[in-house]
Amino acid sequence: MSTTNIVYFIEVLSRSGEVLQRHRVDHLPIRLGRSYNNDFILDDVHTAPHHAEIKLDETGKLVVQDAGSRNGIVVHGKRRMAFGIDGNTVMRLGQTNVRVRSSDFQVEEEATDTNNYAWEGWRPAVLGLLFILMTAVFSTWYNDTEKFSLARYAVALAPMMTISLLWSGIWSFANRLFGGHARFGRHLFIAGCAVLVSGIWSDFNGLIGYAFSWEWVTRYGSHLSIMIGAVMLYFHLVTIKPRSPRRWLISATVISALGSSLVLLTNYQRTGQLADELYMSDLFAPSVRVSADQSVAQFMSDSAKLKSEVDAERGKTGDLGEVEVDGE
Repeated sequence: MSTTNIVYFIEVLSRSGEVLQRHRVDHLPIRLGRSYNNDFILDDVHTAPHHAEIKLDETGKLVVQDAGSRNGIVVHGKRRMAFGIDGNTVMRLGQTNVRVRSSDFQVEEEATDTNNYAWEGWRPAVLGLLFILMTAVFSTWYNDTEKFSLARYAVALAPMMTISLLWSGIWSFANRLFGGHARFGRHLFIAGCAVLVSGIWSDFNGLIGYAFSWEWVTRYGSHLSIMIGAVMLYFHLVTIKPRSPRRWLISATVISALGSSLVLLTNYQRTGQLADELYMSDLFAPSVRVSADQSVAQFMSDSAKLKSEVDAERGKTGDLGEVEVDGE
């Protein structure tokens, strides 16, 4: 390989693969280490004064040679003394991830900018606050059985608004730290959407279950709430790092699965069943029912079947008790 007009760039990478530092070197070999007489100085106490050397082998291929360091050079989890590299090889020297690319390295095509810059600032913030306000007011009105009191609505709104603003502020700080921009308005909009959807589900899941005779809606309704939280988390993360949607989708899915598993285990430990409720606890006016009513004969048949099952369980308990008495 001819080195005419080819320069090299030493890149220090974060653990997630982002470039933290880039340094140009116009010649080979390239010496790396903590000593100030190296071509690239590593600011890492776990590297040797002269840690490694990058050069061309007899075939013209770029290779890295360990210069006798204590901690060595690690590639793909294995320590290597000498090996060939290309522009995608990431090697760890001490605790520093390093990559070497030449000026003729073919970079990827320009990525599509999926960041909606128009949807920032006060517009999403106002809409998010509006969603939170609507949820607090409607939920209070929907569950209110007493005479109207403005103070009761204010008490319901204050904690919801405070928690949402604090939550959005934390994500904005993380966005500023890892993404370069705060984007508070967008994070508040995401939180507002999650509050709105969660509020609708919380207020109407019992009604939906009663109207369509879907007992699973109330018995396993908490899992949908967990999914809503996971979706909110996904959009927060994508706002910070929009180029890693697949990674954040996998993370949100795993978190949702772990949350649902924990709820199932807790329910089973508490009641011996996986369901959140042992029976549908919310009753509404018969006029809201959509599913067909069962006949009296069917109800009596189901009751008789249930009675026989309960009697059988009682019989087993009684027989066990008698055996224990006889044993005494």
